[in-house]
Amino acid sequence: MDLRELMRYLQTTSNLSAIQRATGLHRRTIRRYRQWAATQGLLDKPLPPVEVLHQLVSTTLELPPPPQTVSSVEPYRELVVQLHRDGVAGTAILQRLYERGYTGTLASLYRFLHRLEPHRPSATVRVEREPGSEAQVDFGYAGRMLDPVTGTLRKTWAFVMILAYSRHQYVEFVFDQVLPTWIQLHGHAFSFFGGVPHRVVLDNLKAGIVKACVDDPQVQSTYRECAEHYGFLLAPCRPRTPEHKGKVEQGGVHYVKRNFLGGRAPTLITQANVDVRHWCLTTAGQRVHGTTKEPPLERFEAVERAQLKPLPTTPYELAVWKRVKLHRDCYVVFEQAFYSAPFRLIGQSLWVRGGSQEVRLYTTRYELVATHPRAPRAGARMTHLDHLPPEKIPGAFWTREGCQALAAEVGPATVHLVETLLADPVLDRLPRVIRVLKLRERVGTPRLEAACARALYFGDLTYQTLTRILERGLEAEGLPTLTVPAPASTFVRTATELLGDLAGGASWS
Repeated sequence: MDLRELMRYLQTTSNLSAIQRATGLHRRTIRRYRQWAATQGLLDKPLPPVEVLHQLVSTTLELPPPPQTVSSVEPYRELVVQLHRDGVAGTAILQRLYERGYTGTLASLYRFLHRLEPHRPSATVRVEREPGSEAQVDFGYAGRMLDPVTGTLRKTWAFVMILAYSRHQYVEFVFDQVLPTWIQLHGHAFSFFGGVPHRVVLDNLKAGIVKACVDDPQVQSTYRECAEHYGFLLAPCRPRTPEHKGKVEQGGVHYVKRNFLGGRAPTLITQANVDVRHWCLTTAGQRVHGTTKEPPLERFEAVERAQLKPLPTTPYELAVWKRVKLHRDCYVVFEQAFYSAPFRLIGQSLWVRGGSQEVRLYTTRYELVATHPRAPRAGARMTHLDHLPPEKIPGAFWTREGCQALAAEVGPATVHLVETLLADPVLDRLPRVIRVLKLRERVGTPRLEAACARALYFGDLTYQTLTRILERGLEAEGLPTLTVPAPASTFVRTATELLGDLAGGASWS
């Protein structure tokens, strides 16, 4: 209670109840002050300055001392002080006191410890940044907005990026906080500002920081690429310290909620984004900021715009990073398509970097091991033959057309034998053809061609016959010469001889 105000009450009224209600003081205290004021002659003359009044109170008014209570812990002061200095917990100190006859409570012990180390009020230090040096980003819940595709109300988040020097900000509403959205919003904000700040302060949301820690936070790989592309530094806050990005917490997200979103009826999210961009340039950008005492947009245009880094010639192309496993078939699965990797890495985890045109595979140490064009459709297999075990390649890629092409490299007899086998209308002879053509690796092209010619001559096209010919070297003996018979005729006699009598010609006997 202010002393001068109390004196005025004492000068204007003698009603103790009224003074008690106004000041909250006890009646006994009010009587004591009234008696003292009368002794000093202060009830019927102007009051002296406040410092003189307080001096009079301190020198002439005797107030009873406050009641004193002695802590039940006081007899054990030295022991408690020593244990507390050694870092012993309060419950352990209490146990040591019980061993020495203490009968008090843990609450009494904590009150005693509190008096040993009085509470110090926490202080904050406001940090201001140089122009263009820092931007702060955050997401905040923005209620529900209409989806233009479905026409239904959906949960919406406000993305806010605010420049620390000017307080100029960019706001955009989205339906999710996933990685592609997070990256795209950064590009939109930089384009809105016409440049890139030197560092971006962010919270530890999963789209940006995979694992938060004080000394070495693990940055999401795509976000790291984005930062490298635009040339800004990442500055994640320490865990559970949102005050380290207080400019976007209070002057950004909360300000958007209280001002732009306050009392606004649900609208299409597309319309809300048009409106909020205009709001950033007018209401938010042209107000006099409470801290800088200048309009953010004016401060930005005059000083900060020129200090931003220039935008790159092309925006960042989103590349999704994913950790996958290389399966036994030498393929990883990424977005429902299959990409080969060296078979020596089977069972290991790999990093996939999926761009719009290209997919790259890395080891966990970011060693590039494969590059593929992006699969054209789900289920497609993108393969490099050198990724597969050499002994497995032939069996994996034999086709009817491929077999015919290989047979043509051997010779005409092999072509004839292969085509004969493949023409079987009942059985699929492709496995036999493959086994025949694999003989080329063992015996060479000339011997296989000669063996096929011999098998065709004798009309036996089995695999066993070919191998028997090759094992015994029969293909080198050549083929026996056959007498080619004359064309067969139905009748030995000519038609004239046979039918002449019927036609009135020569007689036939």
